[in-house]
Amino acid sequence: MAAGPTAAAAAASLSRPPSSRFALTSRASFLSPVTALLALAVALAGCASLPPPPPKPASSAATDTADTALGRLAAASLAGAPPGASGFRLLPTGDYAFDARVALARRAERTLDVQYYQIAADSVGLQLLRSLRDAARRGVRVRVLVDDLYTGGEDELFATFAALPNVELRLFNPFATREPGVATRVLQSLPDFGRINHRMHNKLFVADNRFSVSGGRNMADEYFMRSAHANFIDMDVLAAGQIVREQSQVFDRYWNSSLAWPIGDVVKLPIVGDAAARRFDELVSAAPPGFAPATSDVLGRPSVDFELAAGRASLVFAPAVVFADRPNKAEVTESAKDAATVTRSVIEELTTARSQILITSPYFIPGEPGIENMRQAIARGVRISVLTNGVGATDEPLVHFRYARYRRQMLRLGVELNEIGPAAADPATFGDFGQSYRRLHAKVAVIDLKKVFIGSMNFDARSAWSNTEAGLLIDSPELAVTLHELVSRDHGETIYRLRLRADGETIEWTWRGADGTLQATTDEPHSSWALRLKMFVLEPFAAEELL
Repeated sequence: MAAGPTAAAAAASLSRPPSSRFALTSRASFLSPVTALLALAVALAGCASLPPPPPKPASSAATDTADTALGRLAAASLAGAPPGASGFRLLPTGDYAFDARVALARRAERTLDVQYYQIAADSVGLQLLRSLRDAARRGVRVRVLVDDLYTGGEDELFATFAALPNVELRLFNPFATREPGVATRVLQSLPDFGRINHRMHNKLFVADNRFSVSGGRNMADEYFMRSAHANFIDMDVLAAGQIVREQSQVFDRYWNSSLAWPIGDVVKLPIVGDAAARRFDELVSAAPPGFAPATSDVLGRPSVDFELAAGRASLVFAPAVVFADRPNKAEVTESAKDAATVTRSVIEELTTARSQILITSPYFIPGEPGIENMRQAIARGVRISVLTNGVGATDEPLVHFRYARYRRQMLRLGVELNEIGPAAADPATFGDFGQSYRRLHAKVAVIDLKKVFIGSMNFDARSAWSNTEAGLLIDSPELAVTLHELVSRDHGETIYRLRLRADGETIEWTWRGADGTLQATTDEPHSSWALRLKMFVLEPFAAEELL
């Protein structure tokens, strides 16, 4: 980690706010260095630190679940699967991805293990917690592990939830300060920045150790097309089979790690028992009753709930591997060459490509090692296509401007660069964005139309070394072709394709206009002089490995 980031840069790099509550003009990344230093001086006076972690009981995923309803459904869904294969279904739209989680929660009988970077106190987050509460009331053991970055101001919600019978909630790498607001919490914790910079970015939902949902989505409105301001294109995958048991083992490692704190050791709740349960019920009653998914998704499939009610989920059978970082990843002092991480594992898979690679990543900073890997792949005849956020769609301008440093190099190599614009996409592809802005959040790689990676990992230094990540590598030509077609569809004026002019220096953004004609400009779409000035001022203070 580079020494000496400003407070503003530290707050900005640590907090990629996934919520539309954080408008671009009010983001921590737009604090001036002078303002940040003044805030730092004030914040240091109130800095707090955590005591050593107390001992806590260990637990593990249930294995005696074959006789549960989900156990029987998983067995029926896997009938005819080849030895060593698990079953998978892509969940490209938010309504179907949320329906899958709720459908599994309603049918769970023994355990629900839930692990997320963010569970927001909005309609989606509250509906999820409500479905977990209902399961706990039926006697299901519920374990929830949530990263502590976005829990500020929501201690009452999570603590009253954890006070329910059959429920445990742990905070990953908690802050000492319980103040609301990411920027405030980071500023008050700057002396401890080396620790709090280590965040758990994993996303996992496991029901009865028989079905799982994993991928890129956090539990907040904007990941499920519920935000009026901005919504994300994302990707999850439903799984059944042996791969789910392996995901549960990863969950257990995080749950039992020294970085997972029972919320009661961090937050002192003044009410207990029935009073806490009543208060939790009051808090989650603010959410709407739920929302029904569309009749069929973009792939022409009915909802997971519908399929389970019919007796089996229709799955694609394939061998797969779980990639997961160790919980204490940021504390390990191995060299970059030898460290075993999700990023390293994915890159090693990419180096096996012989014909083509497709990468989608909202935050894409290849760095010089990434540029060299691309150069070698293209020299072998591999076609590389990248889809990332354009400046008008990103919620992290600092990350985008660092990525922009590498655009010319990539284009000269022959990399196909595509950038998402903020205009709404075709509802038939990723869901109905309404009047909201569109942003990319899916973290996907397709290799030779044979293998797919779906997970939480961005292609940047933050995912490589600061965040913990997880994902699935699935060896399935069927899923690979489907995913490639979804991402590669011509979205007209909503996707910008980049190219170099004959001078080898000037970048052009091209797109198809409403009349189908090819349009081009050398002025970066949706950029402005004010934004460029802010980034020019702040970018030198934000080390690439922090972004």
